[in-house]
Amino acid sequence: MSDLLNLLVQTALEAGAEIEAIYGAGCAAEIKEDGSPVTEADRKAEAIILARLAAAYPDIPILAEEEACAGRIPVLGSRFFCVDPLDGTKGFVQRNGEFTVNIALIDDGAPVAGVVYAPDSHALFYGAKGEGAFRQREGSALQPIRTRKPPAEGLVAIGSRNHPKQETECWLAAHGITELLPSGSSLKFCLIAEGAADVYPRHGPTMEWDTAAGQAVLEAAGGRVVVLDGDCEGGPLRYGKVEAGFLNSNFVAWGV
Repeated sequence: MSDLLNLLVQTALEAGAEIEAIYGAGCAAEIKEDGSPVTEADRKAEAIILARLAAAYPDIPILAEEEACAGRIPVLGSRFFCVDPLDGTKGFVQRNGEFTVNIALIDDGAPVAGVVYAPDSHALFYGAKGEGAFRQREGSALQPIRTRKPPAEGLVAIGSRNHPKQETECWLAAHGITELLPSGSSLKFCLIAEGAADVYPRHGPTMEWDTAAGQAVLEAAGGRVVVLDGDCEGGPLRYGKVEAGFLNSNFVAWGV
């Protein structure tokens, strides 16, 4: 593992330990101006991540969700870290276990390294361009992961548990996909990366910090994430969209 990827992993584990402690004790949620929830766990995990990344790579700016929501957005160069300290805060509040720490490195608009860590299940996924993708679950050995070939019996899709959309149902029907697995947070990308599902279509708003780490893991495992323009697929989902407020287009993540 490269030094940079190792730093991302260790940082995610440290932030995840803080989240796990707060999750066990319980905490209240506040509602931000955009209508999404935020908790003490979001803020404390982000503080840990910001401190560790800045200490190791002071010249690489950091785009982090809670900092950005507070209006503190750094000048981004061609390389920057993209951080969601607690992706799936709704799952955290609902206590369903489907929340993750997301940390990615963006280079020239593409996520080239990333880690997704689920503190409740202790499931760790990470990967980087040229290094491959890996998974480690609690009590198991570290394993390399790859996306799977489309199964003969048909594709398995994965979708958002908290944000179902009529457009997604129409897209699935148009592609002959009848099996849909619900999941929360960036774990959707990871399930495709490890070969448990084949495709994740997303209609509706997501932010760059929601997707960057998951996309990095999936692409390192052999998959791809492309934008959707109506029913047509475009180029890869890109990052650093300052003028768009870091809002993503609709997209579809494929295993192949």
